[in-house]
Amino acid sequence: MGRYVVRRLGQLVVVVLGATLILFACLFVLPGDPVGQIAGSDKARDPAVIEQLHKQYGLDKPLVVQYGTYVGKLVTGDLGTDYTQSRPVAEILEPKLVNTAKLAVFAIAIDIVIGVSVGVVAAMRRYSIWDVSATFVTTLAIGVPSIVLGMLMQRLFVVELGWFPLIADGSFKSMVLPAVTLAIIDAALVAQLARSTMLEVLRADYVKTAVAKGLSRRTILFRHILRNSVIPVVTYLGISFGTLLGGAIITETIFNWNGIGLALIQAIQQNNNPIIVGVVTISVAIFVLLNLVVDLLYAALDPRIRLS
Repeated sequence: MGRYVVRRLGQLVVVVLGATLILFACLFVLPGDPVGQIAGSDKARDPAVIEQLHKQYGLDKPLVVQYGTYVGKLVTGDLGTDYTQSRPVAEILEPKLVNTAKLAVFAIAIDIVIGVSVGVVAAMRRYSIWDVSATFVTTLAIGVPSIVLGMLMQRLFVVELGWFPLIADGSFKSMVLPAVTLAIIDAALVAQLARSTMLEVLRADYVKTAVAKGLSRRTILFRHILRNSVIPVVTYLGISFGTLLGGAIITETIFNWNGIGLALIQAIQQNNNPIIVGVVTISVAIFVLLNLVVDLLYAALDPRIRLS
C-alpha cells in the first residue's frame, strides 16, 4: 500500500508539471501583452514602463526559462505574482479556494443524500410508481444545462420571491442556490448510477443466498447490496468533487460566488496569466489527489480489490 501511494504521488508531480507546461506553452503563443492590463494606468502605455514590467515579471525571458522559474517557485508553494494587484497568487487564491471548497462540500452532501437515497428506493421498488417517477425526474434534470438551471433558480428565488440575496456574501444563505444548482444534475446522475448498479447486485447469487438464509431486508441491503454496489458511485462522486473543487465556473459566475472558478474567468478577461496558471495547477493537483483517495477507498469498501 505504501509503495502504491508513493508511486501515485510521483504521478501527481508528473501530471501537474505536464499540465502547467502545456498551459505555459499555450499562453506564450497567444496574442496580447499581460502587463498592458495592469491597473489601466497611462504609465502602462509607456514603452519604457512596459519594458521594465516585462523584466520585473520575467516576461522578457524565453518560455523554458519562465517555466523553470515557475517550477522552482512552485516547490516552495509560490504560485507567482498577480500582475494587476502585485500580490502573491497563492495569497489571492487561498480565500477563493476556501469558498469553492465550502460550495463543493455542500453540493456533494446533497448529491450523496438525495442521489443515493433516490437510487436505492428506485432499485428496491423496480417498475413501481416511485421507480418510474425517479427515472423521469432524473432524466429531465440531466437534460437541463447548468447555466439554464442557475438562471432559472436565480430568477425565481432571488428576483421573484426574494428568498435569497442577489449578491453572494459568503454566508450560508447565499450559498444555498449555487450549491443546489451544482447538485441537481450530479444528484440525478448519482441516482441513476446507484439504481443501475444495485439492480445488477440484486441479481447476484450471494444476494439470493442471503435471502434464502432468512436474513432481514435491512441486513441484506446494507451489508450485501450497498457495499458491493457503491464503488461506481464513489468513483463518480470523487470525479465530481474534484471538478467542483477545481472551480464550478458557470455556477460561480452566475451567482457571483467568490471562488476560483470566478477568479479564472476574471483572469482570462484581464489576460492575467499567473492567476490562470495558478488555478489550473491547483485544480489538477486536487483532481489527481482525489483520484488517489478514491482508489484507496476501493480497497476499504471491497476487500477483493488489491492495490499492487
